[in-house]
Amino acid sequence: EVGEPFKEEKAVAKYLRFNCPTKSTNMMGHRVDYFIASKAVDCLLDSKWAKAKKGEEALFTTRESVVDYCNRLLKKQFFHRALKVMKMKPDKDTKKEKEKGKAESGKEEEKKSKKESGKDEKTKKEKEKEKKKDGEKDECKKDDTPGTPKKKETKRKFKLEPHEDQVFLDGNEVYVWIYDPVHFKTFAMGLVLVIAVIAATLFPLWPAEMRVGVYYLSVGAGCFVASILLLAVARCILFLIIWLITGGRHHFWFLPNLTADVGFIDSFRPLYTHEYKGPKADLKKEEKAESKKQQKYDSEEKSDSEKKEEEDGKTEGTRNSGTDGSGGERHSDTDSDRREDDRSQHSSGNGNDFEMITKEELEQQTDEGDCEEEEEEDNESRPSHGKS
Repeated sequence: EVGEPFKEEKAVAKYLRFNCPTKSTNMMGHRVDYFIASKAVDCLLDSKWAKAKKGEEALFTTRESVVDYCNRLLKKQFFHRALKVMKMKPDKDTKKEKEKGKAESGKEEEKKSKKESGKDEKTKKEKEKEKKKDGEKDECKKDDTPGTPKKKETKRKFKLEPHEDQVFLDGNEVYVWIYDPVHFKTFAMGLVLVIAVIAATLFPLWPAEMRVGVYYLSVGAGCFVASILLLAVARCILFLIIWLITGGRHHFWFLPNLTADVGFIDSFRPLYTHEYKGPKADLKKEEKAESKKQQKYDSEEKSDSEKKEEEDGKTEGTRNSGTDGSGGERHSDTDSDRREDDRSQHSSGNGNDFEMITKEELEQQTDEGDCEEEEEEDNESRPSHGKS
């Protein structure tokens, strides 16, 4: 025999009903709310009953004490234990899924074979890196086997059925609410609606000034709604007139957000919008597309030219390294010429000027020099004979 719940038990159940996270589902053809036992225990441990008051002990000190108290609430039929039953898919759907999986696995094998043929051209280092990456992926995804398609993460549907053992256990057990008290907000809203309906029915008994004020308010509200409807029709007519006159080139909308799903102030912003959809607009679009294509081609050509320049530089370097021995004499000749030019520049800077002399003048000068040397020798020999 189960007695009636106490005030404290009702307060705890009400707190748990509105603060513990709940979900809704179908059970025996009815829509019900359910919660998980572990979350309910955590919720009560964070409540005011878990804190000790002056001269009184805390109602909930450990998880076991919360479980015992929830067993009392279960016996007094605030909630009951339920069992999750997963919904199984029919055989046709499973066969279709298997066929799709086989087809996708065949496509993936073909793609892998193509990739392997392309990978043969790569170096050994790249292959080792790819193997390392594959190993990391396999460690991260142990459940995913190669050759099988990736399944989409779908939530499995389930239904609830009453459990045979009606006991509260701390864990992932499911409990369905039977206790459904009225929230204070819903109670207040219902009370306000009732008062408004009674006041509307007693309208003839209102004072004359209040009735006149309500009349003018209703007329103003009606005029406002009618003006919005007229604006909506007028903007459509204006759009059609401009569209027909310009042959569909100009699209002009007055108050474009008037009928859109936006706020009251945003429905009047912006004041108008205008779009031109003529041949010029198409030309501009084409020009933009062509400019983008040209930029792509230019970037590709630049990359090709840079590659060619690098190749030419490499070939020139190899040629220069091969022809160092044969071109040594040429370098030496050019070096001697440069030295002579430097010497002439230094002599001109010092003030020693040289004249250009032909071959004939050089021969005459050499002959004169030889004659002078012979005369000197004769002069030297003559005094020697006189002395003797």
